[in-house]
Amino acid sequence: RLKLHILSSFFKHFIHKIVYSDKCDIYPNKLINMKKDESVESVPFVDLDKYMGVWYEIGRYPCWFEKGASHVKVEYTLRDNYVEVINRCIKKGKESYVTGKAYVMPDSGNAKLKVRFKWPFQGDYWIIDLDEDYSWAAVSNPKKTRLWILYREPNVTNELLRLIAKRVIQKGFNSAKIIWTEQ
Repeated sequence: RLKLHILSSFFKHFIHKIVYSDKCDIYPNKLINMKKDESVESVPFVDLDKYMGVWYEIGRYPCWFEKGASHVKVEYTLRDNYVEVINRCIKKGKESYVTGKAYVMPDSGNAKLKVRFKWPFQGDYWIIDLDEDYSWAAVSNPKKTRLWILYREPNVTNELLRLIAKRVIQKGFNSAKIIWTEQ
């Protein structure tokens, strides 16, 4: 019983560190103090067939799993009951990748998904802005602790980048926190 208690205490401490650490933004640090006006809405509808394919990360909020990553791209493939996700990047001069599955949340117009790369952890993937021709997208979670700006090509014009940045700022994101991804 003592071993089980020690293991249980360690696990609780470990989970507490993951959820409430300032260094880990899987979940916001102060869940209780979040105000409703700090959340973000998803777009009303996403045509998943049009959304599938390769996207290049143009910018992101800092996150531990992408620290030092460049040349970031993601490929989405629609499967029978989920979306296959393959994230690729360069870290420390070597190609790195991870695969996952995304599941559309009911009654979300296909704009809200749950993404899982490692069981049992999953995260919210909300498409919060999307160009009408599906050439660029902004993705976040409901509390705006995550942000990814995606484009269909590895490079974007300054004019389009300013437009997208303006739109995410209008949604309450902090432009100073955005890391512009080297492609």
